[in-house]
Amino acid sequence: MTEKKTDTTKDETKKVDETKTAPVVDVADKIKEEIEQEELPKQSDAIELPEDVRKRLEQNKAKKTEKKNKRKKKNIDKQVSVGIAHITATYNNTIVSLSDEEGNVLSWASAGIAGFKGPKKSTPYAAQIITKIAVDKAKECGLKEVSVKVKGVGTGRESAVRSLNANGLIVTSIKDITPIPHNGCRARKPRRV
Repeated sequence: MTEKKTDTTKDETKKVDETKTAPVVDVADKIKEEIEQEELPKQSDAIELPEDVRKRLEQNKAKKTEKKNKRKKKNIDKQVSVGIAHITATYNNTIVSLSDEEGNVLSWASAGIAGFKGPKKSTPYAAQIITKIAVDKAKECGLKEVSVKVKGVGTGRESAVRSLNANGLIVTSIKDITPIPHNGCRARKPRRV
């Protein structure tokens, strides 16, 4: 309780109750708090890829080695311990990209790579699987800590952030970078279902 002077003829002091307003807690803050409370998983507790997804990835890897690439890729072995995880979660798909602090992509994965088709691509389960794939590739570069940037409103955004921590990466910060229009372009007409 604080005292506040009011300009009246009597010059009385009145006590004014200040009601504390509850701070607005962002979804990203909630997720970060829950992750901090969870214990770091052991490697045996990490999410295992399903058998069909693992076979599909091995087949794709075998096809790439068989093909002779006309373009030669730069074989730069980067050892990066701190990076950025970009998660794009739309209504139809989820894409996870892991990069260094400058934005150079180390690894990426999308739901189509893991073999999901149609409406299954935007599910939280698909987000877990593709995060596991992207993290496994990035760990070869020595990635240990990530700050997360989440874009979009899809259903896979929260589970992708959680599975980053479950797969052994330390999440330092979570930031929502979903673009919000300040009444820019005219919205499309609503669907008639």
